[in-house]
Amino acid sequence: MTDTIFALSSGPPPAALAVLRVSGPQAGAAITSLAGTLPSPRRASVRTLRDAEGGVLDRGLVLWFPGPNTATGEDLAEFHLHGGRAVVTTVEHALAGLPKLRRATPGEFTRRAFANGRIDLAEAEGLADLLSAETELQRRSALAMAEGSFSGQVEAWRERVLAASAAVEAVLDFGDEDDVSELPPGFNRNLAMFHVELSEWLTRPRAERLKEGFRVVLAGPPNAGKSTLFNALVEDEAAITAPLAGTTRDVLTRAVALDGMPFVFADTAGLRDEAGDEIEVIGISRARAALAEADLVLWLGPDGEGPQGAWEIAAQSDRADSLPKRDPRHRVSALTGEGLDRLRSDLVATAATMMPRPGEAALNRRQHALIGEAATAVAAAGRETDPLLAAEALRLARVAFDALIGRTTTEDMLDALFGRFCIGK
Repeated sequence: MTDTIFALSSGPPPAALAVLRVSGPQAGAAITSLAGTLPSPRRASVRTLRDAEGGVLDRGLVLWFPGPNTATGEDLAEFHLHGGRAVVTTVEHALAGLPKLRRATPGEFTRRAFANGRIDLAEAEGLADLLSAETELQRRSALAMAEGSFSGQVEAWRERVLAASAAVEAVLDFGDEDDVSELPPGFNRNLAMFHVELSEWLTRPRAERLKEGFRVVLAGPPNAGKSTLFNALVEDEAAITAPLAGTTRDVLTRAVALDGMPFVFADTAGLRDEAGDEIEVIGISRARAALAEADLVLWLGPDGEGPQGAWEIAAQSDRADSLPKRDPRHRVSALTGEGLDRLRSDLVATAATMMPRPGEAALNRRQHALIGEAATAVAAAGRETDPLLAAEALRLARVAFDALIGRTTTEDMLDALFGRFCIGK
């Protein structure tokens, strides 16, 4: 990381403003080359920017952040420019012509922040999720992770493991040779309680569910009103509606947010034993596969013929010839709007039980696996009477906690994580 990097850190031009960020040992030299002198640290200064020949590039704000107390842990500079394409391109060209400056790769600013100890791995993962958040629930969960709430929890767990390890080491170093296996009173009980706490974290809703959304599949026979209800729920004419059986031939999905909660609604082909043609047969097969993957099925067919756990929905309630249902969970009309608000509210309340609570950090697959490893190791240590075996189990727990926040990691994993970021981040 001896290179100095630069990139556009704001949205793509044209825009009202553009922010070019520079990080590395030559950041100060970049300011003096373009703006003449360094401004006071952390104070915005209006400067005229010039190229190597003295030609005016733009007039804007320049900020100077000497390291290491910066976002990346290095010297950092920002040029706040007019947001036209020509202005940004010209200033980038001037920066590229300076010695030891190069364009940043995706996620390189954040990777430097991680490498310089400004953020840990869990916070970096939270930041990546925050940048891709599309709903309020996703934003609040990612923000909790990015701001270090989960990292603080991991540090507290790690301290408990270190304390238990110290107790075991004391037995090994100073215990009576004839009674070396005697562990401190309450040692096993404390670790059993610790294991319960970690196990509770493993039962929490996962980040993948939060990212992918609560999956709701609309199913039933042909002409049951699935596509019309689907369009009403996603508030778009996404599905073709017609009185002809077999109009829907494939699974049509649409991601939407209801009250800040992420959903994926799926419209499916009408289910019937005798399909009209080969394409409809494929559509019905895919519809059945979608039912198996659903978090919830809205069944618009005859009572009791839907999958187990499906909600009975009496659709087309505005029509006299609508399919009668004895005790449906909801009666709706996508045409008149009857019952739609109640259905949406019920969906949001149900999805909320399977999602992280607002502001609660959600574990991704990697984090869940490592906490699982730590829980297994803590449980093993709590069952041991031999201090040597207990010490080894506690070491494995500490290794898992270290990996959670990036004290031990691999380059391949870091490449995959930081490759999710945009170039200016």
